[in-house]
Amino acid sequence: MTIKDVFGEKYGKNVTDKEVNEAFDQMKAAYGTSFAQILAQNGMTEDTYKDQIRTNKLVEYAVKKAAEKELTDENYKTAYENYTPEVTAQIIKLDSEDKAKEVLEQVKADGADFSQIAKDNSTDTATKEKGGEVKFDSASTDVPDAVKKAAFALSENGISDVVTVQDAQTYTTSFYIVKLTKKTEKAADWKEYKDKLKDIIVAQKENDASFIRTVVAAELKDANIKVKDAAFQNVFAQYIETTDASSTSASSSAASSSSSSESSSAAESSSSEESSSSAAE
Repeated sequence: MTIKDVFGEKYGKNVTDKEVNEAFDQMKAAYGTSFAQILAQNGMTEDTYKDQIRTNKLVEYAVKKAAEKELTDENYKTAYENYTPEVTAQIIKLDSEDKAKEVLEQVKADGADFSQIAKDNSTDTATKEKGGEVKFDSASTDVPDAVKKAAFALSENGISDVVTVQDAQTYTTSFYIVKLTKKTEKAADWKEYKDKLKDIIVAQKENDASFIRTVVAAELKDANIKVKDAAFQNVFAQYIETTDASSTSASSSAASSSSSSESSSAAESSSSEESSSSAAE
């Protein structure tokens, strides 16, 4: 039995072929003519890659359902304390620090038109034509964390210094100038933001490697998984034997590991009389 089998048996009806095919098509389009080569380099076919996508989605669904059980008043209150309501700001994004310093002098000059300067200089295509205007709260993901932090620290109509941001995926560095144009006063009762806070709590759990590990471990334990192939002991043992250990894995790594083990029948369900430990036979 593979991870796909374990999660598929319990959550299979919640992941459709349409979802899998859409995700597959998106990745295929993203990689273009290199797609087949990338699959081959990873020892995969289109079918086994779709299996991996399905497994990813099964694990993601299980994690989401487990995360929704964490919606306690205590967690809501903690999320509320760390939440900053929506603000309206203007941003100018630049590729050069020297250029950013030059533009900063322009926007801080008396009578400066921040909107026009943003239109003339910003490299952010999503906001440039709107004079750099953007709305976001502390949970927003379309604005870099450093930019949000800089904006939240400003008074209305305040302008930040140059904010340096490195993209974690491309490792490219960008430079931002932020002007805060409107703040929203935070309501005293966390229940005013309950829907938003729910999304925050669930998202945090979905991105918590330790939480993901715990969820996967519980599902494998419930299925009485017993590793039989020595080559795959580590794949399952990390979830079964050391449930309380710290983890650096995420749901995608769990799913990736499972895809390679599917064709090898790396594991099978143990009988109810046997221990659920992952020692190989």
